[in-house]
Amino acid sequence: MREALKDRIEERLRDPIWWNDALQLGKTVLAAVAAWVVASSVLDLPQPFLAPWAALLVVHATVYRTFSKGAQQVAATVVAVLLAALVGEAFGLTTWAVALLIAVALVLGAVPWLGAEATTIATTGLVVLTTGFDDDVMLLSRLYDTAIGVGVGLLVNVMVWPPLRRQTAARALDAVDDGIGALLVDMAGGLGDGCQDDDVAAWVDRTRELDADLDHAWALVRQAQESARMNPRRSARSLRDPDHWHELLRRMEQAVAETRSLARTLGGQSAHRRTWGEAFAVPWISMLGDAGRAAGDANPGALVDVRRRLEAFSEDLRRTERSPEWPIYGALIINLRNIVDAMDEVAEANPIMGRPLALRVPGRRG
Repeated sequence: MREALKDRIEERLRDPIWWNDALQLGKTVLAAVAAWVVASSVLDLPQPFLAPWAALLVVHATVYRTFSKGAQQVAATVVAVLLAALVGEAFGLTTWAVALLIAVALVLGAVPWLGAEATTIATTGLVVLTTGFDDDVMLLSRLYDTAIGVGVGLLVNVMVWPPLRRQTAARALDAVDDGIGALLVDMAGGLGDGCQDDDVAAWVDRTRELDADLDHAWALVRQAQESARMNPRRSARSLRDPDHWHELLRRMEQAVAETRSLARTLGGQSAHRRTWGEAFAVPWISMLGDAGRAAGDANPGALVDVRRRLEAFSEDLRRTERSPEWPIYGALIINLRNIVDAMDEVAEANPIMGRPLALRVPGRRG
């Protein structure tokens, strides 16, 4: 039990994504506390609660989004303060005034540039309306509070290890190619043991799951690209135009499509090895399994070896094979060849995110 807990802790300590999330949490707390100190202790603003609130809302996962959302939030807060002042002057602090303020704030959400801040407008307007709307100094203080929170949030997010979502995207890519390799190995094992229709259906379903994982990986790569915009870190340069990552994703998309095609071809064969004959089944299934292990282990040399064996096997069949199953042979060989061709560059680039952090839980001496 203790060893299992220790292993889990060490796994977390070596996980750069966990460190990135923990750092982002710490930066958010730092920004909120710093905004409160500046507003309450340095500038001595009355009721400076909007400063940490604004800082909490503006510290986002990327520097670019921090700037863009910060600008939106400043505009939303100005609109909310003015709206609360107008509604309060016209109707006072009544139930109807509260209802009108919320309704108008949500209608303003139809404005594309402010749409994401409709709730901010409504909640900020409510705070201003219920805590004092008839004092010009107090209204200006609300704007100062928000400006301080936004400014401190921007400064903290840019100056303190600005977030770069490279590791998250890289792990998603690594997980997809591992999934492709595991599926190929399982297919080879199933064919060797004599698979059933349910096995083939399960393989097709797993390719759909891999498609969903690829969609998620594409989204994370786009987020990583966004995290590089306006990011002062030197390592952000390669992510501003991640063509190589896009190429790897396209190759894995092709590998998944070819694997699904292969599974559907197998689904039309009621008794694979008995129908094919051992002369085709044994070497082809062996190469399928070797390709899966090479993809999962990120071994480009092994993939090249499978491609060489597959070419020699195809040439030998062309000279000697006269089986009526030749069209099936050709389809399976082409599918496997395309999978190997698609995965060789992926294996060459893997592991994309580099080595894990060398951190361990200290053990007892003696």
